[in-house]
Amino acid sequence: MNWLLQMTVPVLAGFVLDLLLGDPAWLYHPVRLIGLLIEKGEKIIRKCLPKTRGGERLGGVVLVIFVVSISALVPLGILLAAYRFFVPLGLLIETFFCYQILAVKSLKVESDRVCRALKEEGLISGRKAVSMIVGRDTEELSEEGVTKAAVETVAENTSDGVIAPLFYMVIGGAVLGFAYKAVNTMDSMIGYKNDKYRYFGTAAARLDDAANFLPSRLAAVLMIASAFLLGMDGPGAFRIYCRDRKNHKSPNAAQTESVMAGALGVELAGNAWYFGKLYEKPTIGDPKRPIEIEDIRRSHRLLYGTSILALAVFMGIKCCLLWL
Repeated sequence: MNWLLQMTVPVLAGFVLDLLLGDPAWLYHPVRLIGLLIEKGEKIIRKCLPKTRGGERLGGVVLVIFVVSISALVPLGILLAAYRFFVPLGLLIETFFCYQILAVKSLKVESDRVCRALKEEGLISGRKAVSMIVGRDTEELSEEGVTKAAVETVAENTSDGVIAPLFYMVIGGAVLGFAYKAVNTMDSMIGYKNDKYRYFGTAAARLDDAANFLPSRLAAVLMIASAFLLGMDGPGAFRIYCRDRKNHKSPNAAQTESVMAGALGVELAGNAWYFGKLYEKPTIGDPKRPIEIEDIRRSHRLLYGTSILALAVFMGIKCCLLWL
């Protein structure tokens, strides 16, 4: 029975804790430690390797191996020691780790701040709030642009921040979950095609694409199912997904964005500014109606519906396989 508890309880309990507690400000998040590891590792590696295209590509590979290894081996060592000493202690620690890896409530809370800022304080506050959760330039965004950015973030991070880490935790517990978070954090920090990271960030960006390839597609299918179950525009979600799921340079980003656009009946994506440079992007979805502030909260319904459905499906499959 211990092995069954060890394989299922931490993920289930961690998911519930995340829904209840989110990421309180007083609790130091392990992703910040991973971020510091990336930042310090980058500085050291850049000093040791030549400032050439090949040198930077090699440096990026070294950083990826270093960060993913440390991010997985540290929790592995802690959990092995805890489970060997006292199984309930191991379950408790791994539950806490799983809770820290997931981001359902924090994604809802952070995007809802954008909604409240726009409604209660106006556009300038909305721009400031959305700048905390997106990588694009926000200084010149209109109310529509701010709202789009928030909805797109909920859509993309339903996959990156919830479904993908949940997928990997169901397979390999908190250890594999932390390995995934390391990959995803590196991509968000150095996976850019600007002058600084065009070559150094290549390995991180490609590994993130590979790690999210299957989870993003599972997330899209689960989000379509959730749209039907929640009484949203399920047929529209399926239609736009089939048509627009490749309307992004990333092989994964438009998977859930297209479902979200179809379920809400709005148009997402399009051109955006990053680091002072305009990037031309195709749109996703049809503008059946203008996007409105309340669509941010409508996106939360799909976030929660998809997350809960994913937990049920993934854990159901795992329990069936464990009993075979």
